[in-house]
Amino acid sequence: MSRDAVGDVPMQVIIFGATGMVGQGVLRECLVDAGIDRVLVVGRSPTGVRNAKLTEIIHDDFTNYSAIESQLTGFDACFFCLGVSSIGMSEERYRHLTYDLTLAAATTLARLNPQMIFTYVSGARTDSTEQGSRMWARVKGKTENDLLKLPFKGAYMFRPGAIQPLHGARSKTAWVQAVYAATWPLWSVLRRISPRLVTSTEQMGRAMIRVAREGYPRKVLEMEDINSL
Repeated sequence: MSRDAVGDVPMQVIIFGATGMVGQGVLRECLVDAGIDRVLVVGRSPTGVRNAKLTEIIHDDFTNYSAIESQLTGFDACFFCLGVSSIGMSEERYRHLTYDLTLAAATTLARLNPQMIFTYVSGARTDSTEQGSRMWARVKGKTENDLLKLPFKGAYMFRPGAIQPLHGARSKTAWVQAVYAATWPLWSVLRRISPRLVTSTEQMGRAMIRVAREGYPRKVLEMEDINSL
C-alpha cells in the first residue's frame, strides 16, 4: 500500500469526462461505492444521471476554472477521464485537447486540494520519453510526466488498452460504438483469455477508486495492474 492513499474515511471525488465511455463507467462505480459519499462531475453537458450524492457543474471553458474554484475545494480524489482520439487531428490541436486542458484542470486542483489523489486515463503504449514517432503517444507521455510533477498527495497514470463498455456505457463516437455492438459476443471471452490486453469500464472504475483509497506501488499502471486491482 502506498502512503498516498486516502484511507478508510468516506471519499469526496471529482470526475472529468463523465459523459465519455470510460467516464460513464467510472461515474457508475463511484455512485454504487458505499465508501464514496459525494461525487462532483465537471463537464460541458449534463450526464443525465440522477443520484442523491451526485452534483454536476456545467462549465464551458476548460482552460480556466476561476469562476467555479470555490466549488472545487475539499475533495479527496479526481478521476480525469476526459480524452479524444488523435485520428485526423493535427499535433497542435491534439496537444491542446489532451495536454493543455488536462494540465489546466490538474494545476487548479493541485492548488486547491493538495491532499488530493489524481488519477488520469492515459493509454497503452504511451511514450514516457516524449521522443517517439507516434504523435499521440508523445503528447500523452508529456501529459503524464507533467502531471506527476504537480504537488498532489499522489498521482497515478492509467494506461488501458481495449476496454469493454458495461452497464450501459457507450462511446460518443458513432463508428466506435458500432464496432462494439458488432463484436459484443467476443468481449467477455477476450477479457478471460487476454487480461493483459482487455479490460472493462467496470474494472477501470473499480481500479481507479481502489488506487485513490489504498494507493499503489507504481505511479504508472499498465493493463495488468488495472485488471489485478
